[in-house]
Amino acid sequence: MSSSQIDRATLPAEAMPAPSATADTHRRWWKRILPRSLFGRSLIIIILPLVLAQLLATWIFYDRHWATVERRLATDVAADIALTLDARDFTHSPAGLDALLARSADVTELHFHFRPGESLPSSVPASDDSWLYEALSGAMDERVRRPFEIDTASDPRYILIWVALHDGVMEVMAPRTRLFTPTTYIFVLWMAGSSLVLLAVASLFMRNQVRSLRRLAAAAESFGKGRDVPNFRPEGATEVRQAAAAFLKMRDRIRRQITQRTEMLAGVSHDLRTPLTRMRLALEFLGEGGPEVEELKQDVTIMERMVQGYLDFARGEGPEQPRPTDLGLLLEEAAAAARRDGADISLALPEECMLPLRPDAMRRCIANLLSNARRYGSHIWLTALPVDEGVDILIDDDGPGIPPDERENVFRPFFRLDASRNPETGGVGLGLTIARDVARGHGGDLTLEESPQHGLRVRLHLPR
Repeated sequence: MSSSQIDRATLPAEAMPAPSATADTHRRWWKRILPRSLFGRSLIIIILPLVLAQLLATWIFYDRHWATVERRLATDVAADIALTLDARDFTHSPAGLDALLARSADVTELHFHFRPGESLPSSVPASDDSWLYEALSGAMDERVRRPFEIDTASDPRYILIWVALHDGVMEVMAPRTRLFTPTTYIFVLWMAGSSLVLLAVASLFMRNQVRSLRRLAAAAESFGKGRDVPNFRPEGATEVRQAAAAFLKMRDRIRRQITQRTEMLAGVSHDLRTPLTRMRLALEFLGEGGPEVEELKQDVTIMERMVQGYLDFARGEGPEQPRPTDLGLLLEEAAAAARRDGADISLALPEECMLPLRPDAMRRCIANLLSNARRYGSHIWLTALPVDEGVDILIDDDGPGIPPDERENVFRPFFRLDASRNPETGGVGLGLTIARDVARGHGGDLTLEESPQHGLRVRLHLPR
């Protein structure tokens, strides 16, 4: 290994030279051109090689067939002109010349007019068909071998050719059909038509194949939003069917796991309420028993709150199915309940906003968020804003807020910013956990931000 290779190998990752901006721009340029969908990329994979092959075949056809046919047609026209002029040299009477030119016109489809005493025209319009002019000029030089002029621009049906003779000028009108063959255009149209037919057939088949993938993606998205997908079944190609079958198995495992955990949590929480009730009754019978009894009462109160939090969490993952719900009405009901608990709330809600929601779970989510805002702030601003992909519910307060480095930690179960665990200064640490769980169960999310009211802003995003 050379010294330069050793130095490069021993460099830390941060010191390695970064790719050039030009290379990154080049890659981004290609990414912008290529389609992003599987349907578009599949069509490119099928069509691009065929189109390239057809373009290559067309180019070879033009280069070989067109040039050969063009040269031979021009040579035939020049040969007929040369033969007629040579025959004219052996004709001395005007009647014989007229008969010769008429016979040549019948046989060759070239119209000859002899103009005695004239010379070649001094100015000829510029040619509009360079390939035709070059081919015919080369053939005239090779076959006729006399001074000539060619006009390809004056008449759309004929090409005018003047040939200088010793006693005048022979004017020849050559039909363009003698110098043109439509086989080239027929070939190009056939190639283009076959490509379009193949594109249509490939598009039809690929659309049917991609449709099954789109249905699988839609089913996965609906399941991720907490919605049931009862009518989904595997279809399409073998690989797509395998992916769909794996999705169905995954759905059943997730449902089974959630059901088992929910039932276990609900059962344990429910069973704990009976001994807690007996303990509270026993403590009440003790009466004023001193500091030890008061501490036991506080412990029982904390345990009851925790058990209630478990039950709320279990109910949030219950079997409730989403149904169309007026979000504005639900938020108004939640705000009214919070006002009854003493909250001061300002509302800014749309007139009507229907979303597929689990109403009971969403009420618990909003109630937990309003309860937190009421606990730490003196005023609450509740706003619902329609966005491109759903609705954002904003809950602002004028409290102390949460430090940015702790905003994710507060979503952990039983995490509290108050390290004293005093039940008078907060709950058991499940409120935000339950709220985010409900939000993500609807396919949305719950985030914390700094509020323009100098407190905390809770942003609850719900998709449509």
